[in-house]
Amino acid sequence: MSHFEVRSYDGAGRVGELTVPRADLTVETPALLPVVNPHVQGVPPSALAERFGAQILITNSYILHGSDDLREPALEQGVHELLDFPGAIMTDSGSFQLAEYGEIDVTTREIIEFQQEIGTDIATPVDIPTPPDVPRGQAAEEQETTQERLETAAAMDTGEMLVSAPIQGSTYPDLREEAARAAAKTDLDVHPIGAVVPLMNEYRYAELVEVVAATKRGLDEDAPVHLFGAGHPMMFALAAALGCDLFDSAAYALYARDDRCLTVHGTEHLEDLTELPCACSVCEDHTPADLREAEESRRHRLLAEHNLSVSFGEMRRVRDAIRRGNLLELVEARARGHPRMLDGYRALLDHAAQLEATDPVSKDAFFYLSADSPRRPEVLRHHERLARLDVAGDLLVGGGEVERSFDGYWRLVPPFGPVPPALSDVYPLTAQLPERLDTSAYEAAARGVAALVEANPELSVTLLHDGWPATALSALPEDVTVRRTDGTR
Repeated sequence: MSHFEVRSYDGAGRVGELTVPRADLTVETPALLPVVNPHVQGVPPSALAERFGAQILITNSYILHGSDDLREPALEQGVHELLDFPGAIMTDSGSFQLAEYGEIDVTTREIIEFQQEIGTDIATPVDIPTPPDVPRGQAAEEQETTQERLETAAAMDTGEMLVSAPIQGSTYPDLREEAARAAAKTDLDVHPIGAVVPLMNEYRYAELVEVVAATKRGLDEDAPVHLFGAGHPMMFALAAALGCDLFDSAAYALYARDDRCLTVHGTEHLEDLTELPCACSVCEDHTPADLREAEESRRHRLLAEHNLSVSFGEMRRVRDAIRRGNLLELVEARARGHPRMLDGYRALLDHAAQLEATDPVSKDAFFYLSADSPRRPEVLRHHERLARLDVAGDLLVGGGEVERSFDGYWRLVPPFGPVPPALSDVYPLTAQLPERLDTSAYEAAARGVAALVEANPELSVTLLHDGWPATALSALPEDVTVRRTDGTR
């Protein structure tokens, strides 16, 4: 039984609802789960809910299990009362400690039972977090161990508690896809993509895209996907466009303890700031000098509150962009903030066909923003439609009026190419284009002409243009007649 329902799509991004039965709560996704250290709480969990709107958080059941101070209170009170948090609580299993220290002293069965006893809403088995770039044999072997543990968890009676099925496979897309298919067969409830924090820490966003895209190919469309450790707001839109639904962030606290401010474009060191970067309450009520002079614990709390404001604000912006149908415009805007983010965006567009499968046919507007825009799924879809059309006779493409010597006239709209009259006022062919188009737009339009001609060998096409670049003209089929609007050829 799926506990996840999609309400809106844009690309592979989706706004959805994750029903968490044990918490008697429905979480709107994409959602941010602040990471709460049960021993150190700079921002109280109650404030996460009241001030920042957190519906769900994540804490570490392995720390609770092994703590002399917290284990018994957690068992007696339950984790919700222990943390004083009214929403849903997901707990990790100790896999992070396993990755850091090489071993832990708890089994999947033991930690799942403990998570159930303390009132966890979404539990996690002990998976093997295989880091990037390890030998393929190691990645495959560790994934097999993870799968065995998922099957152990799936066989347990966990009542209303949801259980996650982490997906590993290192930086091997085929292993990630296979792991996702195997995890899906367990019928567990949430699918975290694990061991990707090193990729994000090293700004390897293009490789992150490949990992997520491969994982998504192996999962059913109604599977909620959690990107473990994705805590920096500058990459929320990119990950959401791939179809990630849950994000957990310790970054708000970790960066604060390092005197750093999160922004949607990157990270700023407090010592370098002459102005605070946003309109949150911290930035409105303080100056950088105020924060630098504050007592350390207070400074770190205020910076954490700023980081939370930025992070939750960006997640709201992502959800709204999906509903409005302009998520890819947001992704592109964020991508322009860092060269490696731009690599990630371009890797995302390599999977335009995968995004197109769930991308809505109609939205408000298509904004052409850069030479990358012709690779968007909307352009791909139009070219595929052209290849399915049945057209004959002599067709003028790009003229202003139908000349008597032609049987018909179609508009020519870069980057889409030929536009049948019946589709002239239909999204995305009403695109907002800059006056100064780049070469890529014309080259994409030429591919559209080629798709139409290839599908209709008996069609005779004359293309009327106003000065296309040579690379675009050379991409046209040889039997297309090319004329300029000024009458020259």
